[in-house]
Amino acid sequence: MTIKDLEQVVVRFSGDSGDGMQLAGNIFSTVSATVGNGISTFPDYPADIRAPQGSLTGVSGFQVHIGESSVYTPGDECDVLVAMNAAALKTQYRYAKRGACIIIDTDCFGPKDLEKAEFKTDDYLGEMGIDADRVIAAPVTQMVKDCLADSGMDNKAVLKCRNMFALGLVCWLFNRDLSIAENFLRDKFAKKPEIAENNIKVIHAGYDYGHNTHSSVANTYRIESKNKVKGRYMDITGNKATAYGLMAAAEKAGLKLYLGSYPITPATDILHELSKHKSLGVTTVQCEDEIAGCSSAVGASFAGALAVTSTSGPGICLKSEAMNLAVIMELPLVVIDVQRGGPATGLPTKSEQTDLLQVLFGRNGESPMPVIAATSPVDCFDAAYDACKMALEHMTPVVLLTDGYVANGSGAFRLPDLSEYPTITPPYVPEELKGQWAPYMRNADGSRYWAVPGRESFEHILGGLEKDDRTGAISTDPDNHDLMTRRRQQKIENINVPDVEVLGDKENADLLIVGFGGTYGHLHAAMDELLAQGEKVALAHFKYVNPLPKNTAEVLKKYKKVVVAEQNMGQFAAYLRMKVDGFVPYQFNQVKGQPFVVAELVDNFKKLI
Repeated sequence: MTIKDLEQVVVRFSGDSGDGMQLAGNIFSTVSATVGNGISTFPDYPADIRAPQGSLTGVSGFQVHIGESSVYTPGDECDVLVAMNAAALKTQYRYAKRGACIIIDTDCFGPKDLEKAEFKTDDYLGEMGIDADRVIAAPVTQMVKDCLADSGMDNKAVLKCRNMFALGLVCWLFNRDLSIAENFLRDKFAKKPEIAENNIKVIHAGYDYGHNTHSSVANTYRIESKNKVKGRYMDITGNKATAYGLMAAAEKAGLKLYLGSYPITPATDILHELSKHKSLGVTTVQCEDEIAGCSSAVGASFAGALAVTSTSGPGICLKSEAMNLAVIMELPLVVIDVQRGGPATGLPTKSEQTDLLQVLFGRNGESPMPVIAATSPVDCFDAAYDACKMALEHMTPVVLLTDGYVANGSGAFRLPDLSEYPTITPPYVPEELKGQWAPYMRNADGSRYWAVPGRESFEHILGGLEKDDRTGAISTDPDNHDLMTRRRQQKIENINVPDVEVLGDKENADLLIVGFGGTYGHLHAAMDELLAQGEKVALAHFKYVNPLPKNTAEVLKKYKKVVVAEQNMGQFAAYLRMKVDGFVPYQFNQVKGQPFVVAELVDNFKKLI
């Protein structure tokens, strides 16, 4: 047995929804991130609350891509596939590379299991064209039962530990230190230490099984870290990074953080995470519906808090009236939209970019609102911080777009130093304006001064009816409404955002690839592959959607061919055509509920070149 060094590897864990594949994948990615590897993950689970055990529709997967340095996607295909039952092998093998290592639990490949998975014969490997030499076939269920025979756990609880045996096997295959996994489990089950210790025992059993039998694998592997930035790292999901970014912004601004929310897949984890941090001045309210969630946040903003509401596309529809109220009242509010497949209930556990035009224009009247689109799970921290800064300093609601892939996926997150982040300074009404202040007096940036209730001589009323620019009283004067509409629009246009950066062969590219938000990693990987093939390509990826960077038109008009790639039917391309005179791009559009496949992007972009 030899140890081979690898630059990168993709592992996919798969099994029934109750088999704990998400937990096994999370632990493996945490182990990898902690030692400095670059990681990108993709949890892929069914919309069924709990499909019948062993059924094809109930398979849950978790894919993690590990590299010696930065990785941009979870990978198109996996090098190692863990299939905990016959249905998992049947449905997930299509994601495996030719010659991939397959780990299976032979105890879950009995006649009934094969029948549920619609295999026609007992030779399931031959039926799928899988080389048996590449398969680690282990009686996982029985070995877990033997391992925990003296634990006092009932059979159902014992079977829940099967995922840890598979995790131990994978840790052996890649020479991972089990101490990090042990610490993870002890933290997760701090209130039930006996469960933690039993799971740790099973992980070691899986590791030892691989080490002692060597199975049919000739080598184990090692991925050394080449991380050049020193610091403490953790594996973090996009939703958790969003929550941390909101708390960081509240701390920097010296404000209490309020979240009014209603549970909805895939945004609920933001509510769950923030609810754990009352000690940091965070107030969370699980409201009775989406309307109440947003309306309560508007009230909290009026009262002087950093106010946030979180949801997905269906919730944005319901929040639109309260969002519009924040627009006309000119109050700071952060609206987080974790996009999912639609329309209606659509694909609740899948990912799309189909809410863009809704958050830009889906409200009555002229209702300008800044929009930021996070580019990766780790970027959710900075994007949330930026959204809060923008909302507080310009007295406006701001939409932060993420999506199911970004929110549930994870990356290696370097714990930040908050002192390095820019200050957040809301435009509080200055004391010298006492006696002459009116609610819509503005500073030099065009932002309304913020008078937090409780300040003597700054009492005021805001509401949903148009107000007079000078007095703040209700006004139906046509000229005043035109003036206020233009001022609300100009305030958004006055916001300075960073220029869009061009990567790759930016001076000589035959094709410029354009995207926004969560497709960054896949488009970057496609560009890298094309450059490696000798093609002249570049990438301009947008994080700031409204207002657009000031160099947008210059960049888009510089190249002979431009393709806008997005996970919708062309919403960002249409928006860019509206904003940039004479811009007519090529388009690459998919609406599959799944991330882009890099190989497909490369093939399509080569045809355009």
